[in-house]
Amino acid sequence: MKTMYNRREALKLSLLAGIGFSFPSFAHPLNIDKKVLSRIIPSTGETLPVVGLGTWQTFDVGNALEQREILSQVLLEMYRLGGTVIDSSPMYGSSEKVVGDLTSKLNFKNKLFYATKVWTSGKQAGIRQMEASMQKMQRTKMDLIQIHNLTDWKTHVKTLKDWKEQQKIRYWGITHYVDSSHGVLEEIIKSERPDFVQFNYSIRSRHAENSLFETARKYNTATIINQPYESGSLFRLVRGKELPQWAKEHGINSWGQYFLKFILSNENVTCVIPGTSKPHHMIDNMGAGLGKMPDHNLRGKMLSHLKTL
Repeated sequence: MKTMYNRREALKLSLLAGIGFSFPSFAHPLNIDKKVLSRIIPSTGETLPVVGLGTWQTFDVGNALEQREILSQVLLEMYRLGGTVIDSSPMYGSSEKVVGDLTSKLNFKNKLFYATKVWTSGKQAGIRQMEASMQKMQRTKMDLIQIHNLTDWKTHVKTLKDWKEQQKIRYWGITHYVDSSHGVLEEIIKSERPDFVQFNYSIRSRHAENSLFETARKYNTATIINQPYESGSLFRLVRGKELPQWAKEHGINSWGQYFLKFILSNENVTCVIPGTSKPHHMIDNMGAGLGKMPDHNLRGKMLSHLKTL
């Protein structure tokens, strides 16, 4: 029988790792032999694992060797459990370069799905920034480039469409992280037909359910979810609270999985990208992409329970 660990238990094990104790991959406490679920990118039919990795703050470690070694373990665990999506941005400090340096040493580097963003104004400035991002991430062809927070989006849309036509990129998209921008995202989806839209969505922040998800579905746009833990506020809400037994009976083994499985139970979600710099959190996140997702009744129960905390 496999042993399942929640985040607190896994944290204890990670502390052992922090003082020099390392787990061989086959002996890892979550040695899951299944891969996470995948969903289709509507514009091509290609499949994408439903759990990926955000790099905001977590991969901005510069040349710090010890932190880089831990981040390499994060990447290894993500891929071991079936994940491929890495999302970065020139806004995230040294994250793009760290991703490029670490993945270049992996024998599965060409099986990962690399996403970054353009975050500047002006056509030539955008081109220079995107070329710099590809160089930092050591990619000659990027899987996905998104317009970060809609910065000068009317200019960059033209460049990204040209680059896709020239096969410099495989997909292009748009992003934002606040509810007040969902309307603009919808209008761009309708007029420009991006391959991807990335936005905020969580168990307590469900504005996207009003119409953004439906618009994305109608126009064959894949969805990437940021802010799944509301910048950590969800964990602060449940700190010291016991995970209910009924959740465990539905394959939800931690609060992190509680929050992620709720998101993934929305079938219009293509991929969620929680950020982490810790291997045991990466394992826990990937666990949310395994097994059955909550049905309508269980979603309601999860919402109701959270409101009592």
